[in-house]
Amino acid sequence: MDITFHGAAGEVTGSCHLVQAGGRRVLLDCGMVQGGDDSDARNRAAFPFDPAEVDAVVLSHAHIDHSGRLPLLVKRGFKGPVYTHAATRDLCKIMLRDSAAIQQQDAERETRHRKRAGQAPVAPLYTEADAERVLGRVRTLCYGEVTEVAPGLTVRLSDAGHILGSAIVELWGDGADGRRKLVFSGDLGHRGNPVLPDPARVAEADLVVMESTYGDRNHRPWHETWDEIGDIFAAAKHEKGNILIPAFAVGRSQGLISAFQREFATWGLGDWRIFLDSPMAIRATQVYKGHLNLVDESVRTPAHGDGPYALPNLEFTESPELSRTLNAIHAGAVIIAGSGMCTGGRILHHLKHNLWRPEAHVMIVGFQPAGVPGRRLVDGTEHMDIWGDRIPVRARIHTVGGLSAHADQDGLARWYGGFAGTPPVALLHGEETARAALARRLQADHGVAPVQPTPGTRITL
Repeated sequence: MDITFHGAAGEVTGSCHLVQAGGRRVLLDCGMVQGGDDSDARNRAAFPFDPAEVDAVVLSHAHIDHSGRLPLLVKRGFKGPVYTHAATRDLCKIMLRDSAAIQQQDAERETRHRKRAGQAPVAPLYTEADAERVLGRVRTLCYGEVTEVAPGLTVRLSDAGHILGSAIVELWGDGADGRRKLVFSGDLGHRGNPVLPDPARVAEADLVVMESTYGDRNHRPWHETWDEIGDIFAAAKHEKGNILIPAFAVGRSQGLISAFQREFATWGLGDWRIFLDSPMAIRATQVYKGHLNLVDESVRTPAHGDGPYALPNLEFTESPELSRTLNAIHAGAVIIAGSGMCTGGRILHHLKHNLWRPEAHVMIVGFQPAGVPGRRLVDGTEHMDIWGDRIPVRARIHTVGGLSAHADQDGLARWYGGFAGTPPVALLHGEETARAALARRLQADHGVAPVQPTPGTRITL
């Protein structure tokens, strides 16, 4: 049994790992590369394996950097099933369809530009029809269910606590050298998250493949994060400005609304108009409502509001027309919009109308990889280019790292410490400095020397 790493090896995005045992091939994730000027070319590049020879895919969760190239995999010849949790399937119905629509819109826009220059048209990476073909191949699993996904290859999913339906994958493979077990962490959740459970502990493995997104730092304690957000609301109210929150449509947006319900009085939220300005986030919230058995009791029976994800001053602005009306609001609005990395979407409209206002506030609440606009805001850029206009950054930028849906260094080290003995470990899904720091921590705590794969690295169990 062996695994070859074809993505997220030395970076955070593009999860894609091929497991082979007994002549069978199973792919763990098939995600998009995000951030960087070359991301489109990398996503369009040929797979380093033949999709037609892959027997099955096991998908850890719905985020696009883990699922976003599945339609391309099917387009290029994959004919097998995709195994994942039922909540992930429901979220992928939203996310893959939306991703396909964006691919088509981007291709149409680029084709118009190329036509004026006398150049050939460009095809979308994949279409909505390709996304539908993926969704037709999904087979759902419950947490704890043991299933053979290909002859001699068996999986079990456990709750990773990252987003709804996120999974740790245990994969057993039979080969000439006997039976081996690989454990793939997927993305591990932030311990103590008030919405989702802590990541499940796994006791045994012949190889642990784990993420390292925040391998070089620890998050602030939850109570300090709540105080920090309360201070932002107080300052914005005093300065009579708006609060913009670039947020991932799946996971972060729902977590924010739950926090607003819990801290409604403490943060003085009754004085604000709150807008969820993201069609995808609105649809994802309905999926969360459909899987309340997976969330904490405090979410099912919130302290404030008329039920899960419901507040008297929360407005869902699904249509573009309603979204545009928010540009006329100069104070007293909390606007949650995508994309979470400010790479596109409605948040760019709101940044264009608010970044130059010194009374405005921007809360960065998610991980910002190198190369994306959100990272430039975090790093203190003085200007932001939005659709040809250079907007001065006079708003106050707040990086609220404590809301992360990823485990921090302590959480990652604690999770690995749950394994019996010190199984070999490969670190992925982190920028080089982060995973190198986590490697040093695991070496110090557990005496293990983690492998830090590069694309194409192959490990035999």
